[in-house]
Amino acid sequence: MTDENQTPESATSSEPVAAAAPAAADVPPADIPPADIPPDRLAINPRSPFFDAAKLQRGIGIRFKGVVRRNVEEYSMSEGWVRVQAGKSMDRNGNPLTLKLSGPVEAWFEDLGDDAPVAKLG
Repeated sequence: MTDENQTPESATSSEPVAAAAPAAADVPPADIPPADIPPDRLAINPRSPFFDAAKLQRGIGIRFKGVVRRNVEEYSMSEGWVRVQAGKSMDRNGNPLTLKLSGPVEAWFEDLGDDAPVAKLG
């Protein structure tokens, strides 16, 4: 009853203020091993610095804007985009021309089955 006259600014507490916890989607659950969570960015082009053959052999499922996509050349979950091939067009080096589409991206390893952990941000 003696604390009724104190304002929140004048009230003192000996308890330290806890820092805000990171968002749940940014931190993988503790029971999922890091090896079962797909990388933030991955490409199928061997010349890309984001190419990883071992992870691609496991099979990566991509859901972009709520639709499962099978034609993704490269993705980035943190930046929120995917690259898809633009028809059958090729550049002068024989590489497919790609379009960069922005939106929410989710990824999972297909070799873990239907209940695989899905990595997504936001």
